[in-house]
Amino acid sequence: MRGLLRTALLAAAALAAPLPTRTDLLAQAAPAPAPPAPAARPAQAPGAPAARLSDEGREDLRRRVATVRRDPNAIPLPADDRITVGARSVPAGTRVEGPVATVGGTLDVYGQVGGDAVAIDGDVVIHPGALVEGNAFSVGGEARAEGGMVLGELRTLQGAVGALPEASEAAPRMSTSRALKLAAAWLAVLIVIGIGVLVAAGEYLDGVVDTLEHNFARAFAMGIAGQLAALPVLVLGVVALAITVLGILLIPFAVVAFALALAGLITLGFLGVAQVTGRWIRPVPRGAIISERGAALRALVFGICGYLALWIVAAAFTWHPLAGGLLRAIAFAITWVGTTAGLGAAILSRAGSRRDTATLPIATPPAQDLSWMTPTPVTGVVAARRPTPASLKEHR
Repeated sequence: MRGLLRTALLAAAALAAPLPTRTDLLAQAAPAPAPPAPAARPAQAPGAPAARLSDEGREDLRRRVATVRRDPNAIPLPADDRITVGARSVPAGTRVEGPVATVGGTLDVYGQVGGDAVAIDGDVVIHPGALVEGNAFSVGGEARAEGGMVLGELRTLQGAVGALPEASEAAPRMSTSRALKLAAAWLAVLIVIGIGVLVAAGEYLDGVVDTLEHNFARAFAMGIAGQLAALPVLVLGVVALAITVLGILLIPFAVVAFALALAGLITLGFLGVAQVTGRWIRPVPRGAIISERGAALRALVFGICGYLALWIVAAAFTWHPLAGGLLRAIAFAITWVGTTAGLGAAILSRAGSRRDTATLPIATPPAQDLSWMTPTPVTGVVAARRPTPASLKEHR
């Protein structure tokens, strides 16, 4: 009974309530309004760094910006006084002529930027309804469009930032003092080697010198041929040794022996050229009392100093790329000509052990006493006998 009474009361209340209008139905069907966008942070005045930053912190930020400027993959940055420090935002409904850049914070764009939007060590976020007419560029962060529009590129630069290493930075140019020390060291080493060769193998050095003095052109041609044939000869020797098992084991020793022999010929030839050059630079004065070995040593030292003087002068101009390079090229050309001729002379003379017979002095036999022979020996005439000590006694 109570249930029937309650149902009747609910039905009467429903009939008494007014019917919903069309406006009410549309209002119920409409989606709930979106929550208001977060209040945009006011844009920081360009060039006004945070007050809490110390002078050292601002200097670090300047160095960071300068590093980004030198990176070839970075876009052009505005002047330092237009780069803000910390987080920055462009409010909705506003337009800022770009480029807009900040360092050490995120750049939020809600409005319009008439250029590039750049964040160093921070993100660049293009929110819905925002417009960037240039590029959105982030260094050490991320550039992303979350509903906004970027007419340029979305670019992100991660990792090491800075200028690419140039050839001069990858291989630092030798300093002038170091180049001079190196040239002086080579001068001392060559003089010591020259004295050693002159003392221990002076005869072989004389053979090379004789070949150079009497046939320089042939020696130079042979030197060029020797340089061109060095590698093919080595390859042929290795191939010949590779035929047998024992030869394969001897290949490393053969290569080392070939390299040492070639270096020995080049050194002997260069010392021979230096001795010839030294005689031309500083000939022995007439009437000077000096031994043959002393004259050879004098000429050798002067010749080595003459060639190394070119390198020392070139080393003194290492600080000037153009002059130093030109002088090094001249020194290399002259040294190469001399070394090539010396190598050819060493090959022609078989490392100084063979001399040109046409240049050697002809040995004359000792004079004999021919007074005992007839002045005009004629066939059929008996020549007088050679006097003997016994016949001389009888004659007396």
